[in-house]
Order: sequence, then C-alpha cells, then structure tokens
Amino acid sequence: MIVGLRGEIVKKEPTYLYIDVAGVIYEVFISLHTSAVLSLGKATIHTTHIVREDSEALYGFATNDEKKLFDRLIKLSGVGPKVALAICSTFKPSEFVQIVQQKDVSMLKKVPGIGPKSAQRILVELGEFALDEAPASSAYNEAALALESLGFKKEQIQKVLATCKAQDTAGLVKEALKKIQKL
Repeated sequence: MIVGLRGEIVKKEPTYLYIDVAGVIYEVFISLHTSAVLSLGKATIHTTHIVREDSEALYGFATNDEKKLFDRLIKLSGVGPKVALAICSTFKPSEFVQIVQQKDVSMLKKVPGIGPKSAQRILVELGEFALDEAPASSAYNEAALALESLGFKKEQIQKVLATCKAQDTAGLVKEALKKIQKL
C-alpha cells in the first residue's frame, strides 16, 4: 500500500498531478483544496492507494485530515473515490465535520453527484464523525465489525461498546451482546 509520496511535482492540473519519485512518475488524483496548496517542485503528499479488478489509482492530499476524511468516506456504501474526492474538493475537513454534526443535508447536496437521498444516507452512516477522535483499538474495531455482521446497527454498536470494559475482541463481543439483550 502506498501511503505517501515524497518527490518533485512535474505537472499539476486542478484534479491531478504527476510526481517524480526517484525516477518513477506517479499520477495522483487530488482535490481542489490540495491543488490550491501544492505547486511545482519538491513536495510530500499523503496518499490512498486503491486497487480494483481493472484499475489502480492514487489519491493525494496535502493534509492528513483530508486523507482521513477521504478514507472514511470511501468506506460508506454508495460513495466511491470520485464522490469522496468531490466532497473533499467542496469542503475543507473541518467544514465537513460541522456539516455532519449539524446533519445539514442542504449543504451536502451542493456536492456534484450527491442528491437528497444520498446526502441523507451519508449523514446517517457517518453518525458522530470527527477527525480528531482517538484511534479505536483493533479489538474494539474487530468487535464492532463482528456485531455489525450479526445485524446490529452502527449507532447501537457504538453506544454499547463505549460502555464495555473488556480489552480483547471476544470479551468485548460477549459483553456487548449481554448489554444489547437487556435493551
């Protein structure tokens, strides 16, 4: 996985750039906010490397917050890299966090390719999204995925897991299931 590139930007357009890293030139798709910050010459960019059956693509960001936002968005159902990049081009990460917290469907509809239903779904799926949240432990993440695969809703899972005291995945799942039964 390519998570960053350090080299010389040899060509820059509003939505992509070419960066020369030790003689290998990479094409990297970028948001308009990143495009405004970067210029030709030496640069370091954070990247997300997406591999599909028929293609590989690099998406680059000037800040780690923008990369976190993009990575979170592409995990949502119905949101691919193009829509996630359009969101990153329309809003700065801090602005997007406010939109999610305020559940502002009308602002999210301003993004090209997002209609009212998509905007509502994105806001619901993101729930209490924040960029500066402490990284959850791998046991917590695995327990959340296990509970989600059992059919429980993300909001319910997050609330219950926040009250659990176990440290390992199995313990978290058992404790969460007991608490969910009591609800």
